[in-house]
Amino acid sequence: MGGNLMSLGYLKWAGALALVTLMVSGFAGTSRAQSLEGYWSGGGSVSFASGEKERARCRARFWRRTSNSYRLRAVCATPSIRAEQTATVRRVGSNRFAGSFYNREYDVSGTIHIRVRGHSQDVRLTSDVGWARFRLRR
Repeated sequence: MGGNLMSLGYLKWAGALALVTLMVSGFAGTSRAQSLEGYWSGGGSVSFASGEKERARCRARFWRRTSNSYRLRAVCATPSIRAEQTATVRRVGSNRFAGSFYNREYDVSGTIHIRVRGHSQDVRLTSDVGWARFRLRR
């Protein structure tokens, strides 16, 4: 009977270890899905302080700087303008990033907020000259 109890204890321990391994693997998979690194593209809208609003398309590339921050370069175009921005963002939550952006051509800077949902992200930019919202996908 002692051998059976030892075997039962071993099976429980092995089962618990397998469960922990699956949980850790699941979290690691979520972390990779929440990563910004790489290429993203999509569209949204830009609203100017003048009240005008335009549809826009964007392409962005993110580079990891540290374990919790990224550098980004994005090119966006509306029917009337093409603009290139750079930004630095840092993780502020499990799937949220925030930071600042800068557009050298128009000398515009502001804040950027990103929420990652799997292979898509919702991006919000705000500045003195307007704001923009985009949905980007891998």
